[in-house]
Amino acid sequence: MSSVQPFSPQALIELALKRGVLKFGEFTLKSGRVSPYFFNAGLLNDGEALSLLASGYADKLMNCEGVSVIFGPAYKGIPFVAATASALWHQHGVNVPWGFNRKEAKDHGEGGMLVGADVKGQRVWIIDDVITAGTAIREVVDILQHAGATIAGVLVALDRQEKGQGELSAIQEVEKQLNIPVHALITMQDLMDYLKKNNRSDDLGKMQAYREKYGV
Repeated sequence: MSSVQPFSPQALIELALKRGVLKFGEFTLKSGRVSPYFFNAGLLNDGEALSLLASGYADKLMNCEGVSVIFGPAYKGIPFVAATASALWHQHGVNVPWGFNRKEAKDHGEGGMLVGADVKGQRVWIIDDVITAGTAIREVVDILQHAGATIAGVLVALDRQEKGQGELSAIQEVEKQLNIPVHALITMQDLMDYLKKNNRSDDLGKMQAYREKYGV
């Protein structure tokens, strides 16, 4: 029986490379930018990968304020938040309620958009993979606020540290507009540090050029 690997940015990067979650090369993003790397958290789709990710989220949440409820936006956020609640209990002895939203409101049974923990009057941390444009996060924040929740912050797997529509990154825009903290498990700088440490100078050079053009 294997134990959960302690979280570190390097451990997540190495596992992401092994699983094909993280790739270096040339990738055209929705924005039209040609990125030297691509990160698809949906491929963290086995027990080892999900456990490592959840361990990172749990460790980070232990240093955050106001963790009354954790919440996973549909659909990717649902397994992330469930695994994180389990990691908080097993690794830190902290029992935190969790919930998620439906894409469409249910009109029978308990009904509504929300499933799981009652968020009314609670300070809620949202857990997701990345913030690209911030649209999805804003939609979830709106749903939660209408349900009577206070948004304590957002926790994501990766911060691309690049400009959004203006001079700020998508994460910085969310922080400024919603007045909440957004934390990440790994950043573009962590990826560059990994490449430097492993003497991958060609990939590192492309990352540096990309960051000079689009970075914040």
